[in-house]
Amino acid sequence: MTVFESLNRTTDKATEKAEKYIKTSQEYFRLKVFQQITLSLSLILKLVIIGGLAMLSIVFIAVSAAIAIGEALGNMPVGYLIVGGIFLTIAVIAYFIRHLIDKKIITSISDKFFD
Repeated sequence: MTVFESLNRTTDKATEKAEKYIKTSQEYFRLKVFQQITLSLSLILKLVIIGGLAMLSIVFIAVSAAIAIGEALGNMPVGYLIVGGIFLTIAVIAYFIRHLIDKKIITSISDKFFD
């Protein structure tokens, strides 16, 4: 066996190993992309379902609270104004703590994405 044949055989083995590595890496990345897509779609679907039901219940609770406050005060529009003021206060508080909310969401999603 000559040096050239040995070098040629070694080069062929290296090429085979590199092709196998590339093929395995492609399969891994396809699985990783599939995992991320399914996790994202699952998260969005859960958010839509739970968020929709939560919003519906908040609307019913708000209307009930406004009616109860209005009857207790003897003036229905004041009850609705009080409930509206409560929602406005919550919105202002959420606006001022939006950076904390962003940070929480980013860390939660990054933990799942870079898992």
